[in-house]
Amino acid sequence: MATGGGEDWDSVTYLRAKPKSGQAARSQQAVNAAQRHGLDIDTQKKYAAGTNKQAGKAADTAKLDRETEELHHDRVSMSVGRAIQQGRAGKGMTQKDLATRINEKPQIVNEYESGKAIPRNDVLAKMERALGIKLRGKDIGQPLQAGPKKKK
Repeated sequence: MATGGGEDWDSVTYLRAKPKSGQAARSQQAVNAAQRHGLDIDTQKKYAAGTNKQAGKAADTAKLDRETEELHHDRVSMSVGRAIQQGRAGKGMTQKDLATRINEKPQIVNEYESGKAIPRNDVLAKMERALGIKLRGKDIGQPLQAGPKKKK
């Protein structure tokens, strides 16, 4: 029974088999079969394929080893740490109180007081305002003098 559009309900369409996946095409059996049929085969050698190695990492490490100067970050001086301790004690504050007041973790205050912290101007400025003493420049530990107010 055929309808007007050239469609025949009795015909059957077969689809071809799916092509082999990339992994199956790389097997030795697939390569041998392709050679027997006379197909072109492209072979590429990939160095360090499937590993987590970074190119040039060994050269960078060797270069660092050859460096004679010691590379490290500057730390907060002990005079700043002592000034923070004295200013905090003068105000009757604990490290946790100071940390809460400047919106930092207590560990940050501890690192600054022990001289282990890498100095950050924003943290030092907040500590200066909270304690009322200078922690940067020449007069470390001196009372902070109120500068002129900024006009809005």
